Amino acid sequence: MSRKHSFKLTLSNNVTEKQGINYLIEEQTGFFKIDKEMKRELLDRVNIPHNFLQSFDMVYIPKLKGIAFEKDYIETHLDEILFIELKTTKKYLPENPKGFFFGATENEFNFGKLLGDRFRFCFVCLNEKSPSYVMLTIEELEKIIRNKRIQFQINL
Repeated sequence: MSRKHSFKLTLSNNVTEKQGINYLIEEQTGFFKIDKEMKRELLDRVNIPHNFLQSFDMVYIPKLKGIAFEKDYIETHLDEILFIELKTTKKYLPENPKGFFFGATENEFNFGKLLGDRFRFCFVCLNEKSPSYVMLTIEELEKIIRNKRIQFQINL
């Protein structure tokens, strides 16, 4: 029974994440969804191993607004690119990210520490009463974490 529940929860989380990506792309400016090939190239350009491919969902380039991401932007805007790991909820959060509950991997935190100011967790609230997003560096996030626990993910 727990397998069915876990599977449904994962599917629901995936749908919510896609909605968060769409919200940022459609409603905001400078956010871009990139494919796995572009992720690899971007990691190569900043000399970071490919084991961090799953540690970010999008990129943010403040100067680029309302256009599709092109491969040559990597070279042109390399120094401006922020790596974004998305965390999305539909919960009512009038003071986003206060009250946010999310899971994060050790890899995401390690990646953020490697990149420093070039990495952000982006907390997206899709609640119709409080749609918003907040971007935080690892350092900013660690200052406001109330509780943090380790959960093991085990495959047999």
